[in-house]
Amino acid sequence: MSKSSPKEKKYRWVKIFSSEEEMKNSLPYLKTSSISAFGKKVCLVHGTDGFYAVRDKCPHNGFPLSGGYCNKDNTIVCPIHRYHFDLKTGKALSGMATKVETFVIKVFSDGVFLGEEEFNWWPF
Repeated sequence: MSKSSPKEKKYRWVKIFSSEEEMKNSLPYLKTSSISAFGKKVCLVHGTDGFYAVRDKCPHNGFPLSGGYCNKDNTIVCPIHRYHFDLKTGKALSGMATKVETFVIKVFSDGVFLGEEEFNWWPF
């Protein structure tokens, strides 16, 4: 039985679009959209240099980030307190919020998939 490296990330995947073209047509530039995946609301964003996915819940006050807007510097801005979050890392760039959860978007031959990192908490 082969074991994976402790640094190797593993993901759970869910199909969100049939093709890259469908994704581009469904997510206008610098706009947000919300979907449900992995039992969570996920905010999809078409940023200046690609597509991003973050948890659709501001870590400060819980309001949906999809109600906010995306800047040209690839940040999403919460509609309530105007806190800014980096779409690549999820890091809070302003305010008193913590990091927002990020997801991976990947194009495969059979569609566009959203990935959530799997965590293995078993220490042995």
